[in-house]
Amino acid sequence: MRKFNIRKVLDGLTAVSSAASASSSAQQQQAGNRETEIQETLQSEHFQLCKTVRHGFPYQPSALAFDPVQKILAIGTQTGALRLFGRPGVECYCQHDSGAAVIQLQFLINEGALVSALADDTLHLWNLRQKRPAILHSLKFNRERITFCHLPFQSKWLYVGTERGNIHIVNVESFTLSGYVIMWNKAIELSSKSHPGPIVHISDNPMDEGKLLIGFESGTVVLWDLKSKKADYRYTHDEAIHSVAWHHEGKQFICSHSDGTLTIWNVKSPTKPFQTITPHGKQLKDGKKPEPCKPILKVEYKTTRAGEPFIILSGGLSYDTVGRRPCLTVMHGKSTAVLEMDYSIVDFLTLCETPYPNDFQEPYAVVVLLEKDLVLIDLAQNGYPIFENPYPLTIHESPVTCCEYFADCPVDLIPALYSVGARQKRQGYSKKEWPISGGNWGLITQSYPEIIITGHADGSIKFWDASAITLQVLYKLKTAKVFEKSRNKDDRPNTDIVDEDPYAIQIISWCPESRMLCIAGVSAHVIIYRFSKQEVTTEVIPMLEVRLLYEINDIESPDGEQVPPLPTPGTGSNPQSIVPQSHPSTSSSSSDGLRDNVPCLKVKNSPLKQSPGYQIELVIQLVWVSGEPPQQITSLAVNSAYGLVVFGNCNGIAMVDYLQKTVLLNLGTIELYGSNDPYRREPRSPRKSRQPSGAKMSRKLSLPTELKPDLDVKDNSFSRSRSSSVTSIDKESREAISALHFCETFTRKNDTSPSPCLWVGTTLGTVLVIVLNLPPGGEQRLLQPVIVSPSGTILRLKGAILRMAFLDTTGSLVPPAHEPWREHNVPEDKDEKDKSKKRRPVSVSPSSSQEISENQYAVICSEKQAKVISLPSQNCLYKQNITETSFVLRGDIVSLSNSICLACFCANGHIMTFSLPSLRPLLDVYYLPLTNMRIARTFCFTNNGQALYLVSPTEIQRLTYSQETCENLQEMLGELFTPVETPEAPNRGFFKGLFGGGAQSLDREELFGESASGKASRSLAQHIPGPGGIEGVKGAASGVVGELARARLALDERGQKLGELEEKTAAMLYSADSFSKHAHEMMLKYKDKKWYQF
Repeated sequence: MRKFNIRKVLDGLTAVSSAASASSSAQQQQAGNRETEIQETLQSEHFQLCKTVRHGFPYQPSALAFDPVQKILAIGTQTGALRLFGRPGVECYCQHDSGAAVIQLQFLINEGALVSALADDTLHLWNLRQKRPAILHSLKFNRERITFCHLPFQSKWLYVGTERGNIHIVNVESFTLSGYVIMWNKAIELSSKSHPGPIVHISDNPMDEGKLLIGFESGTVVLWDLKSKKADYRYTHDEAIHSVAWHHEGKQFICSHSDGTLTIWNVKSPTKPFQTITPHGKQLKDGKKPEPCKPILKVEYKTTRAGEPFIILSGGLSYDTVGRRPCLTVMHGKSTAVLEMDYSIVDFLTLCETPYPNDFQEPYAVVVLLEKDLVLIDLAQNGYPIFENPYPLTIHESPVTCCEYFADCPVDLIPALYSVGARQKRQGYSKKEWPISGGNWGLITQSYPEIIITGHADGSIKFWDASAITLQVLYKLKTAKVFEKSRNKDDRPNTDIVDEDPYAIQIISWCPESRMLCIAGVSAHVIIYRFSKQEVTTEVIPMLEVRLLYEINDIESPDGEQVPPLPTPGTGSNPQSIVPQSHPSTSSSSSDGLRDNVPCLKVKNSPLKQSPGYQIELVIQLVWVSGEPPQQITSLAVNSAYGLVVFGNCNGIAMVDYLQKTVLLNLGTIELYGSNDPYRREPRSPRKSRQPSGAKMSRKLSLPTELKPDLDVKDNSFSRSRSSSVTSIDKESREAISALHFCETFTRKNDTSPSPCLWVGTTLGTVLVIVLNLPPGGEQRLLQPVIVSPSGTILRLKGAILRMAFLDTTGSLVPPAHEPWREHNVPEDKDEKDKSKKRRPVSVSPSSSQEISENQYAVICSEKQAKVISLPSQNCLYKQNITETSFVLRGDIVSLSNSICLACFCANGHIMTFSLPSLRPLLDVYYLPLTNMRIARTFCFTNNGQALYLVSPTEIQRLTYSQETCENLQEMLGELFTPVETPEAPNRGFFKGLFGGGAQSLDREELFGESASGKASRSLAQHIPGPGGIEGVKGAASGVVGELARARLALDERGQKLGELEEKTAAMLYSADSFSKHAHEMMLKYKDKKWYQF
């Protein structure tokens, strides 16, 4: 795989038609020279692929737990994921291999361990004392389904309730079953004729561990005496039970029911409830029962020393509150607060000052896990304000439609974005510190700034600080603000080409150095933004309308005459193509009644107040053409040094001078080729077959398939023919512009010096070069036109062009020229003006100062292959066929370890890297099959071996392909477990101790241990040892600590084996001892008996 020989170079040379006639021996020699000249430092050992961190809200959450001493929160999901949160910046992601839904989580409080119960009837014990938690033990139930688990504080015996109504007991140290079982038929009344239903609740009496409260779904509650193995009391109610909670004194408990009622029971009065409450029921005057309400799904009963207890519940609203949002109800004394939530409630937990259930609870907050959010409510402040959430859980506030990742940005960017974003913060949060504060941060070994930009379906854009494996939102920009919003559906202009999300972001082009931002939206609109720290009011929003056509000399000449070539350098651009700068065009329909010359969205015509941050420089919209809606934009590039923005779609390409606000270029894709068009193209069918535009177009551009969430691969947009050897192109598979790159390079073979130009790549594998003739800087730049002309250079690759970049003679990356950022809303003084007149765009490219003889290399990556082409000679030096059977989804030219490489992600799930310029394969790992379009749409590589993609609609997965980062990852990860003293148990008090009124403890070992209860049935559950023991430590040690750790591990293993041997020997000695004891007892018993007395 890694061998590189000259034959590849020859293949590359013969592949380029333009170079076919050149003497191959000279090229071979040149290729050979190049290979020896540029020292490539990257080797395979620099690369290793591993996941780093996962950010965002856990997708489809299903369970919640909190350790009140360690102050760690755990969330389980329907896909078997486990997310653990400590203090802001400490979070961790783990996954159950089975992928089954997590139904319940239980912390071993202050032990650094967690038990998870899954829908496939398995229990797992997680070790949280390592940076990457691992499973120590698993237990698979074979005959019964798990419905509820309870682990008392400071106990090693876990109660497991099942669908059959039985309770089994698991030793969490050894993860084995006890022989002690509470069978449903023993627990309920013997006279009862029906099964009581699954177990929905188990808890021990806070004041007496020997009494277990068992709730059955049907409405029966049993207080079971563990010692005497019988029921003390049975409480029956005719409504189904959803949850049960104790008062801390152990004399009362509360049940929540399916009819929206709460029943409070005195433990010693099982005949009827002490009190029945319907929190949301309308009280009827004539003493009748209130109307039934929706089920109360959960209730918690928490006491305070100073005042009334809190009763907190979810659900229970009356049935006539249609359309009302889900609510959490907090009842405190006589006051009842109903707190509305944005999404349905999955679970909630009350955070209390003490972990002891038999003490005053002193609740201070409620954690509410919603379907798409996590909310913390401050119970100690009036009005119950929420805490400001410090975790990056709002990635999905509006669905993510695209994202970009920038590592090693200018250092002043993050502070600048943070300062404008700080003004967007909401007010009215709780004044207290975030209560989930466990764990410790890892060591920060990476010092470079990283920024992630996400584009969303509602037109918003978020900038995130992603430095050192953390994530924090910096700034949010709403691009839809510039457009008129239609109040209702009827009011909508029928020019919309998408029904939902007309402002959705499709492409983001950002220049970190100049801070220029450009976006393309789904309604064929492009907006250019400048960054400013000053607030401004824009009286008239500058806008342009562009008419991009796909015409092959339409109806008049079906044979397709010669298309006029590109305008020649002196003439500027084709004058008919420019729609003059104006506000929404009045010619909304052409003479034959077809919708014409109207954009899809209406720009506001009132003054627009723009806050500090990104401010609109120019809005560009494509317009309808003779009843045809504008096609969506497929590529976009902005250059701050040239003051130009360019974009293309399947009809053609348009270039705009955003400083002068003029259209410079507007060409159909075919016209780009001039007379060099290699394809025979079908002319458009006559106009009469087009649909009239009375109604909305039926071939309306719905959001591109890839923007729809969770799409099946079968109907994705990649089903189009991916072959580039098409000789005839029909209207549906038009050639689209797929890549654009501004640069300063050699445009023609005989060029002696580099000049500004635009490289254009198409979906049919063609690369064309357009020359840019820029006026001098300063005032002249605003007065003289930019002249755009074709160079005649055409290069070809297999598959759609994805990415282009340029290297200098030394093999270093030549970044596009850029202007340094400066504040535009402050008038310049005279010295500054003079400076800016002289200032030329900063091109970091060493090429501009190079000698004439020195050359450059163009790196071009398509869906199928990559080529490195020498400039100005245009000889193909190296060629690499990346994939034959699949296609590349994303290719990026990135820097790593002071060198550069090409990184590719293929649709078949492979991640590959190639050295530059020789395109030697360095890494090829099967990572992730393309299961949905979200991954394809969001995957991106960046510098220093970083990459990311959206792993679910709510979460970003980051990964690294750098060996160095993989090795340092262990140090960078935060620690979840920190040694903390367990608080002291509550004082029983003198009289309680004297008269026995305090908490009763129970020797559970005596009851549940093997000696007392015997062995459990083997067929009931099977024990599976987890990888989290010695194996888990092995994984953690494989990186940084190297040989020393391996030696220590070998000793540990040996010690572990010796320990096991010692234990086995001790067990054998013990059994031999007990055998001799029994033998001796037998001998004494029968010593004096005759044989006939036996």
